Amino acid sequence: MDWILAIHVFLTFYLTGVIWFVQIVHYPLMSKVGYDRFKDYENSHTWLTTWVVGPQMIAELGTGVWLWLADFYNPEHWMNIGLLLIIWLSTFFIQSKLHKKLIQEFKPEWHRQLVRSNWIRTVAWTARSLLLIWLLL
Repeated sequence: MDWILAIHVFLTFYLTGVIWFVQIVHYPLMSKVGYDRFKDYENSHTWLTTWVVGPQMIAELGTGVWLWLADFYNPEHWMNIGLLLIIWLSTFFIQSKLHKKLIQEFKPEWHRQLVRSNWIRTVAWTARSLLLIWLLL
């Protein structure tokens, strides 16, 4: 089980770094693309980002569920899986829907909602990283 934990920790730290980059640099800079080129930009962004985070998120979820089931009564694994659930729900029900709207048309209020709502995932991944450090100690 140590290797599952090691993979899980690596994936979580990787995705935590990605989400901080997205939150501080990438999403805010979207407003600089311009209305006339934004649709093409957003289509490319969505497609390329899927390859950078999609497989990693699936593997992180799989290893997280594995750890949770293997040590079912451990409260840290319950917190970990709960935060993972928050990340996935936020991704599918908030950020993905906003990206779909932005693919159709750039509206500043949708962009602001994307940046603000992404803090849910940023905080959840950061909390998970801290939780996993605690678990490792």
